[in-house]
Amino acid sequence: MEMNQYLSMFIDESKDHLQAMNEHLLGLENSPEDIAIVQNIFRSAHTLKGMSATMGFEDLASLTHEMENVLDLVRNHKLAMDSFIFDCLFKSLDALESMVEDIIQGGTGQADVSDIVTALKSVVSGDYLKGGAAAAGGKASGAGSTASAGAELDEFQYSILKQTIEAGMMAMRIGVTVREDCVLKAARAYMVFNVLEQNGEVVKANPPVEDIEQEKFDRSFVVYFVSQTDYNELEKQLSSVSEIERVEIAVLDEAKLDELMKPAAAETKPSAPSASPAVQQGKAETAKAPEAKKPAASGGAAVSNRTIRVDIDRLDTLMNLFSELLIDRVRLEQLASEIRRNELTETVEHMARVSSDLQNIVLKLRMVPVDTVFNRFPRMIRDVAKSLDKKVDLIITGAETELDRTVVDEIGDPLVHLLRNAVDHGVEPTAERISAGKPETGTIHLRAFHSGNHVFIEIEEDGRGVNHEKVLSKAIQNGVLTKEQASRMTEAEITQLIFASGFSTADKISDISGRGVGLDVVKTKIASLGGHVEVTSKWGRGSKFSVQLPLTLSIISAMLIRLAGEKYAIPLTSIVETMAIKKEQLRTVHGSLMVEYRNSVVPLIPLAKLFEVPGGADSADGEDIQLVIIRKGDKIAALKVDEFIGQQEIVLKSLGKYLTGLFAISGGTILGDGQVALIIDTNALIK
Repeated sequence: MEMNQYLSMFIDESKDHLQAMNEHLLGLENSPEDIAIVQNIFRSAHTLKGMSATMGFEDLASLTHEMENVLDLVRNHKLAMDSFIFDCLFKSLDALESMVEDIIQGGTGQADVSDIVTALKSVVSGDYLKGGAAAAGGKASGAGSTASAGAELDEFQYSILKQTIEAGMMAMRIGVTVREDCVLKAARAYMVFNVLEQNGEVVKANPPVEDIEQEKFDRSFVVYFVSQTDYNELEKQLSSVSEIERVEIAVLDEAKLDELMKPAAAETKPSAPSASPAVQQGKAETAKAPEAKKPAASGGAAVSNRTIRVDIDRLDTLMNLFSELLIDRVRLEQLASEIRRNELTETVEHMARVSSDLQNIVLKLRMVPVDTVFNRFPRMIRDVAKSLDKKVDLIITGAETELDRTVVDEIGDPLVHLLRNAVDHGVEPTAERISAGKPETGTIHLRAFHSGNHVFIEIEEDGRGVNHEKVLSKAIQNGVLTKEQASRMTEAEITQLIFASGFSTADKISDISGRGVGLDVVKTKIASLGGHVEVTSKWGRGSKFSVQLPLTLSIISAMLIRLAGEKYAIPLTSIVETMAIKKEQLRTVHGSLMVEYRNSVVPLIPLAKLFEVPGGADSADGEDIQLVIIRKGDKIAALKVDEFIGQQEIVLKSLGKYLTGLFAISGGTILGDGQVALIIDTNALIK
């Protein structure tokens, strides 16, 4: 494997661990006494430290090491979490994310984190308390000094191992020796620790873990370990690590544990067990035979082997190749219908079924849950609310909703702006909420759900809502519209003005808003993804932004129609039904054509006339008028077409950079006969 492949794995896994630490730290902020959460954060920090040291990113490794020191005190009940510690850890995570981002951009991952390191060290020493519990903090940080000079374990480590033995679990002393010709000792050591952490808990390493990860050891190291995993299974897993020469495991009892608390003599072989492994093994199996295998560990390993990381470029290539295959399939179906040979027809039908299954798999490969975007928002909302001195709860639903990877990658920034906007402009300060009779904590709902071939993402808050008078005043002041135009606008139309370019109602410019470069960019970005955004608001009650996005940007089901000599495609997701009516059923209301539809009257849009199709003409007397009924939200319209060709899976193709801004056209597709059909954007036809 080449180094850049190792780097790619490091970047992907670092992102996962940083996100996990962010989420767990937010959870810990709500439940600061939950040591299980601290353990999860510690494991992620420890793994990230090991990976960073192995890859040579020393600044990353040293910062995570300082975080480990703090977390170790907390998980061992020697330190209680407070706001200062939370802020230090969050700042550390921000720094780590910046360093990883620098590595992604081709940098070295180096950064000046001396201030953060100093703060973390002050937490360990207790100096940050300036008295108070400083002594306790100092005592905690120097726990190792309470052990007898030269002893292998300190009192706290001894206590953990003793309690483990008393509880009927196994405590082990594991000696690991790497081969003499091993090139990457730190990498092999990391793999050993990875196996151990999947099967139990490392209590102590000798030499210390940070020295092992920086290859500051000869060939051997010792680990004190607690686990429920079978002795033979653990030895087998450790021995399977490449370039490991020997693994020696001694299962400890209380007598052997007491021996370890005595000053060590001239013990030169750290891996030598204090008792025969075979004898101790029998003792362990007798004590814990029913729980020989730990389900969580074995289950976790099985799951991890069922997933692989695939470069998005490869999926794009696969999608492009399948798109070409789909075009050829449609062409073959057309030829088979013309030639009418049974063998050819059957073969083409079978190929169509197989390619349909393949299409579903290819599309699903590209689908990822929006959770990959949503999971960074709780931390962001916390930070923004804190900077504005507001109390805000973010409630996320539908995070498992899946979207095309391309859409997910692009939608993050618009959602970030909408959420920051909700905290800044929407949710009121605490005093204002209380005076308005609202709970002091504002609530923002972030929802995602499927509807047809689209995904909707809604951001709703219970804040002050849009001040229509202020919006109109700003719009007139900025020259967006005249006073005469303003007087004729409805409240809904006024609300949409916040998407105008350069528009902001903020009274002062801050780091969060006020520069007028926000919602217009959001709208443009979402439109470029084939979606659209709307906002509804009620003054004093809050606002709701609704973003509609296509499920995928590549293959869609469409109805092919003909207008005179041209073919067009209408996405099936926007079609309610197709129908034929008599010419006398048309109505004219205020000069506009309307048609009766299910006890209501809906506008009729003559597509041939709208698109100025050559040869397009009105239907002759007596001929039925073909209609496609389309829907956008709760609005319905009828499209007049000349002929229905049929339903088809089509490949959505961009019209390129020269054909931009076409009215009501979202792209094109290549049909089986080689012709190009334009795809109609029905949303643009309904106002």
